[in-house]
Amino acid sequence: MTEVAQNTTNQSASEKGNAAHRTVMRIVFVGLFAALSYVVFTFLQIKLYVGGDATSFHLGNAVVAIGALLLGGFWGGLGGAIGMTIGDLLDPVYVVYAPKTFLCKLLIGLVTGLVGHKVLHISAETDRKALVWKTIAASVCGLGINIIADPGLGYVYKRLILGKSAADAIFKLNLMTTSVNAALSVVVTVLVYLAVRSPLRKAGLLPKISR
Repeated sequence: MTEVAQNTTNQSASEKGNAAHRTVMRIVFVGLFAALSYVVFTFLQIKLYVGGDATSFHLGNAVVAIGALLLGGFWGGLGGAIGMTIGDLLDPVYVVYAPKTFLCKLLIGLVTGLVGHKVLHISAETDRKALVWKTIAASVCGLGINIIADPGLGYVYKRLILGKSAADAIFKLNLMTTSVNAALSVVVTVLVYLAVRSPLRKAGLLPKISR
């Protein structure tokens, strides 16, 4: 009886230790993807100005989608949202759009994670061809929703702040850059995810994602 109780206690302690390890790993990866999204968005963007406003070509959204596929929708989206929001807060042109950025980037992560992990169960996929199309599908859904959300929310936001004419002018340009960003980000997301997924899994660095 004592031995059974001891085994139960040891098992409980082991489970707690594993849970703590997973939590630490998630926090580390969220911080890593926050840093990556900030760097990619801030230093590797091509900014286009319209009056006192701006939009840009960048691959920050790809980092969000990759994070969602590796960590799960919420955690991956959170990391990307934090990093790109910090990028906005440190940019005098973008600073007023920081709340919109946080919501849109978190949405990319949530949708990518929902489709990839809850619908297509990508983390359990072992067939290479199936993994490729599932990665494409999840990326297209997550980054595609941003084509609607980013310019749409931006239009409402900018109309209230800048006035209708300025909002109309930047909306068309923002729709174009967001669409190009989405297309390029899908390609980058698929290539990077397929390249790093297996090594990270073998190293035991990926958190377990529930279906």
